[in-house]
Amino acid sequence: MNRIPVSVVVMTKNEERNIEKCLRALGDFDEVFVIDSHSTDRTAELARGLGAIVVPFQWNQKYPKKKQWCLDNLPFSHDVVLYVDADEEVTPPLAREIAEALPRFEQGLGGAFVGFDYVFCGKPLRHGHRVYKLVLMHRQRGRFLDYNDLDVANMWEVEGHYQPEVEGGTMVMKGRMIHSDHDGLFHYFDKHNRYSDWEANLRVKGLMNDPREANMGMRSLLKRIFQALPFKAPAVFLHSYLFHLGFLDGKVGLDYAVARAMYYWQIGLKSREVRDTLRRAEQAARPSSVSQSAR
Repeated sequence: MNRIPVSVVVMTKNEERNIEKCLRALGDFDEVFVIDSHSTDRTAELARGLGAIVVPFQWNQKYPKKKQWCLDNLPFSHDVVLYVDADEEVTPPLAREIAEALPRFEQGLGGAFVGFDYVFCGKPLRHGHRVYKLVLMHRQRGRFLDYNDLDVANMWEVEGHYQPEVEGGTMVMKGRMIHSDHDGLFHYFDKHNRYSDWEANLRVKGLMNDPREANMGMRSLLKRIFQALPFKAPAVFLHSYLFHLGFLDGKVGLDYAVARAMYYWQIGLKSREVRDTLRRAEQAARPSSVSQSAR
C-alpha cells in the first residue's frame, strides 16, 4: 500500500481517551508525529503502540508556541503538513482528497481549509454552525503568528483561535474531519473558559483578526463586521439556532447554540473586566507620577 506522503502533527497532553481513534484514522499517512506535553496518562504509550513518532515538548513560555515550534523543529520527511487535534478524526474521503491535492502544493499552493463535523453531547450536529480551519499547509509557505498573548495568564502553550499566515493560494477541501471529544462537558467548558480569557485580552488590545491570517472568501470582512456588533452573544445564538437551522438538530442543537452564545457572553464580560483593571492601574499610577514630578 502506498501511503500518503504527508507529515501529520498531533498535539497531545493527557489524551488517553481520544488518541487511539485519532491515530487509527491516520493509518493512510506516511508519517505521524505526536507532540506530547509530558502526559501523565498512557497517551505516549498508546501512540507509540500505533506507530506514531512521539516527541516530548516543554514550552519555555516564549514564542514560538507549539504549532510553530513543530514547523521549526520536527524532522519532517515531507513538505506538506497536516495538523490534527487528538479529539479529531480524518475521514476516508478527506484522506483521499488530500492525496489528490498534493500536486497543487507542488505547483505553489500554500494551504487548505478543512470543515469540521461537530459531535456535541454525544450527538453529531448536522446544522447550527460550520467551522473551517486551515490545517493542511506547505511547511515552507506557512507560519503561525506571534499574537502578543504571553501575558494571558490562563492561556496555554498552543496557538489560539486563529489561522496561520500562508504564502501562495489556498483551497477548501470538500472532505471533512470529525470533532468528537470523549472527555465530556467539563473539559469542553474548561477549554472554552481559557479561550475566552485569551480572546477577551486580544480584543481589548485590538489584535483580533490580524489581516495577515489566511481567510476563506468573505470571512475576513464578516469577522470585521462581527467584531463591531454590540450584542455578540444574542447574535451568535440566532446565527446558530435560526440562520443555520440549528433547531433541526433538536435539543442538542439548542444546547450547542446556547453554549456558543455563552462563550461570547464570557468574552464580553471578561473584556470589560480587563478594561476596568487597566483603567484602575492607570488611575493608581497618576498620583505617583504627579508626586514624582513635584519633587
